[in-house]
Amino acid sequence: MNLSKKVVITAAVGFFTSFSFAQSVQDGINYVDSQKYAKAKQNYTDLITQNPKEASNYFYLGNTYLTQFDPNFDLAQESFNKGLAADSKSYLNKLGLASVKLGKGDKSAIAEIQQIVKDSREKDAEVLFRAGEALTLFEKFNSPDLAITFLNKAIERAQRGGVPANYYYSLGDAYRIKKDPGNAMSAYDKAEAVAKNKASVFTRKGTLWIAAQQWQQAKTNIDKAIAVDPTYAPAYKALAGYNIKYQRNAEATQNLINYAKYADEDAYTQLEIAKLYFTNEDFANAKTTLDSVFDKVNDPIKYRLRAYIQYGDGDFAGAQKSIETFLSTAEKSRIQPSDDGLQGLIAAGLAKDEKDAAKKAQLDALATQKIGIAKAAKDETLKWDEELAKVKGGINTASVEQGATSPAIEALKKKVAENPADTDSLYKLATEYQNVQNWNGAILTWGKMSTALPDWAPAYYSQGYAYQQAQNNDMAKASYEKFISLVKPEEIEASKPSLGYAYFFIAFMEKEANPEKAKQDVAKSLEYEPTYQDAINLQNTLNK
Repeated sequence: MNLSKKVVITAAVGFFTSFSFAQSVQDGINYVDSQKYAKAKQNYTDLITQNPKEASNYFYLGNTYLTQFDPNFDLAQESFNKGLAADSKSYLNKLGLASVKLGKGDKSAIAEIQQIVKDSREKDAEVLFRAGEALTLFEKFNSPDLAITFLNKAIERAQRGGVPANYYYSLGDAYRIKKDPGNAMSAYDKAEAVAKNKASVFTRKGTLWIAAQQWQQAKTNIDKAIAVDPTYAPAYKALAGYNIKYQRNAEATQNLINYAKYADEDAYTQLEIAKLYFTNEDFANAKTTLDSVFDKVNDPIKYRLRAYIQYGDGDFAGAQKSIETFLSTAEKSRIQPSDDGLQGLIAAGLAKDEKDAAKKAQLDALATQKIGIAKAAKDETLKWDEELAKVKGGINTASVEQGATSPAIEALKKKVAENPADTDSLYKLATEYQNVQNWNGAILTWGKMSTALPDWAPAYYSQGYAYQQAQNNDMAKASYEKFISLVKPEEIEASKPSLGYAYFFIAFMEKEANPEKAKQDVAKSLEYEPTYQDAINLQNTLNK
C-alpha cells in the first residue's frame, strides 16, 4: 500500500486504518486534479463524518476551497480551524490558515509557512509538499523559489515509498511561475513516468506549449491527454483555450460543452465555464451558464462575471450596476486592475449615448482614467485599447457584416474560418476590406493578424491607417505607436516612409495637448522623410 499521502497524525491513531480510507484520500486528490470540486468536497466531507477526529481530513476539504477557480477563503478557514480543534498540532491545517492569509495578500504568510515547515522538522513529505503548493496557489501572491525548495525536499523525502505524480507536476507548476519552461517540462517528464493517469501530465505539457506559443506541440499533447482519458475535463478546457486563441469559436464552444460534461456541477466550476464562454464571445451560453448557478453562489465574484457578460451584450447600465455590487461586497484583496479597466469600458459605453455634454465629458474622462490603470498594471484580461475602440466605434462582427464586401472577401473569409492561423489569407482579407473601404473589417482583421504575429510591425501600421479612415484618431495613434515600437533596426531602411508618416500623425495628435512631445515626434518624422511637406509645415507651426 502506497502511504506517501499520509499526513501528520497522532501516535495513537498511527497509520491509516484501512486501505479504502487511504484510497478515499487519493480519490479526493484525483477529483481536485480533474476539476471535479463538488465530488472532492463530498469525498472529504464523508471522510470527516467517518472519522471527525482526523485533522487531515479538514485540511483536504479546506484546501479544495482554496484550489477551486475562485477561492472561498471563509469556508477554507472554517475547515482549517476545525482541523486544529481536532488536533492543535496539525501542521497541515496551520499551513492552510497561512495559505488563506497569503491568498488575501498578506505576504507575512510566507515567513509563517517557513516557520511551520521548520517546526515540523521537515520529516513529513506531505507537509513539505503542501507548503510548496501553498506558495504557488495564488497568481499575485506567491514565492516560486521557496516553493521549489520545499517541493524538491518533499520529493526527496518521498523517494522510499514512491514519489506521487502530483509532487512532480506541482514542481513543474512552480517552475512555470518562475518562467523557467525547461525545468518545468523536465518535472512534467518525471510526473509522466510515475502517473497512473497521464492525461493530467499531457494537459500540463500542452498548456506549457501554449504559453510558449508552440501550437503544434500544444495540440499534440492535448490530443494525447484526451486519447488516454476522454473523461479528463481539464484537457477540454485546455483545448478550448487553444481554439479560442485561433478564434475557432464553434470548436471552442464544443470543447466547453465537453468540459462541462466531464467536470461536475460545482457552482465555481460553472462560473469558470461561463467565463470561458465570455472569452469565446459566446455571450448567450455565458449568460445561460451563469444564470444556472447565480443563486447557488454566495461569492461576490458572480457579480464581476455578470458585469463582463452584460458589457459584452452592450448592456452598459446593467454592467455598471453589477460591477459596483462586486466592488462594494468583495474583499479589497480580490479587487484587480481589470476591474478598473472594465469600469472604464462601461463608462465609455455610457458616454456614447449620453446627451448631456457635461456628463458625456465626465464619463469619457473616467473611461480614460480607469483604462489607464489597467494598462499601467499591464493587465491583459482584455485588449483594452481594442475594446475601447469597439465601444466607441461600434466595431464588432455585426458591424463588419453590415459593411461592403466582394467575392474575394467572401472566399477569403471561408479560408480564414477553415484555418484561422493562415496569416497569408488574413493579410489578403484585411487588404481586400481596405480595397472596398470596409474599415471595421480591416481593423478587426489586422487585429487578428497581430494576434497571430504579435511582433510583425506592418500589421499595426495598417490597422492604424484603417482606424484613421474610420475617423478613430485616438486608436490610430495607439496603433502607429505600437508599429514604431516593433520596427527592428534591420527593418528601418525599408520602413522609412511608414515611420515618417507614423511619427507625423502622432505629432499632429499631440500638438495641442503636448507640444514639446509633438516637436520631438515631427523631428523624427523628418529624420526618416526629410522632404515630407506636411511634417515640414507642422514643424514650422510648432516652432513659432
